[in-house]
Amino acid sequence: MSVTTPTSRDPLRIEGLGVDLGGRAVLRSVDVSVRPGELVAVLGANGSGKSTLVRAAVGLVPFRAGTVDLFGAPVDAFSERHRLGYVPQRLIAQSGVPATVREVIRSGLLSRHRWHGMLTRAERADVERAAETMGLQSVIGRRVSELSGGQHQRVLIARALASSPDLLIMDEPTAGVDAESTDRLADVLGQFVTDGGAVLLVEHDLGPIRPIVNRVVVLDHGRIAFTGDASEVPERHGPHHHDDEVPPVTTLPGEGVL
Repeated sequence: MSVTTPTSRDPLRIEGLGVDLGGRAVLRSVDVSVRPGELVAVLGANGSGKSTLVRAAVGLVPFRAGTVDLFGAPVDAFSERHRLGYVPQRLIAQSGVPATVREVIRSGLLSRHRWHGMLTRAERADVERAAETMGLQSVIGRRVSELSGGQHQRVLIARALASSPDLLIMDEPTAGVDAESTDRLADVLGQFVTDGGAVLLVEHDLGPIRPIVNRVVVLDHGRIAFTGDASEVPERHGPHHHDDEVPPVTTLPGEGVL
């Protein structure tokens, strides 16, 4: 497998990242880059720092050392938020917020401009396209709190796709979902990177995503233990549950977070 050299304009470039949480070092000197047309998967056991890495990458976690650049700009100064689609582990609607599938997906357009509730015709089409991509047309008017776990994750992914991003950062998008949703995600991500998009994906289990992974980064106790081809790492790295080094996100990106 050829090794690519990171550049200053890569969609994501992380160098020397160090993060402390609760008085302990969670990440130590981590380097990760994602180029256009690449899917980079981050693996590791529970507590290895995977979720902290992606949260730092989107500006949700402060870091004590290193740099995080999005498309050549420091994460705290990055202004082209429509180019970034973020899929967290959990959905705010699971706590009882009465939002419909359509409302959650269209909130992904907040990064384009200040939104006052009225969408243009093109934006309405973007919402419908994202819903169709994730197989949500039949439930688009339902409350998200009524959906299954797999459908919840599809809504989050559709929300991230609504703004036609160039970079997707995803935190365990297949955790606890059905095989159909996982297969659909693999198809969507395969097309996304074929079209030149970039993906940073945290997972415990690659499953059907493995064939489209360009590079794997394995974290172990906050350090990079391996970087290379997916075929060179075991099928599984640790138990299948969330590694919440910090509390889960309960505010949707674009609503006071991103």
